Amino acid sequence: MSIIPEELSYTAEHEWVTAPNADGVVRVGITDFAQDALGDVVYAQMPEAGTSVKANDVVGEVESTKSVSDIYAPVTGEVVARNEALDAGSALINSDPYGEGWLFEIKLAEADAVESLLSSSEYEQQVG
Repeated sequence: MSIIPEELSYTAEHEWVTAPNADGVVRVGITDFAQDALGDVVYAQMPEAGTSVKANDVVGEVESTKSVSDIYAPVTGEVVARNEALDAGSALINSDPYGEGWLFEIKLAEADAVESLLSSSEYEQQVG
């Protein structure tokens, strides 16, 4: 069974989202379930800082030895940071999907946007 941290929110497309910080910024990554299904991640294409994203739009992709999967924006807002460490080695997505393997950060357009996402138990029911 994949790890599903309770403090995060989730999408049906297997992205996770942190609670917004004081500046209304959330961190986004792919779930342990997703990285496990993908296999060894070899490349991650992510939006650049300054890019406006809309919830449910494709904003990048993760390429593995098995396949290529789209990354969807879980919320609407502006990308304020991307995980530059992944440029040197995307294996962090496999080894630490909820920590050092994060993808990008979004400043929320709407403060309560995360509330519409799945809870850990709802996500667990989906993938269980």
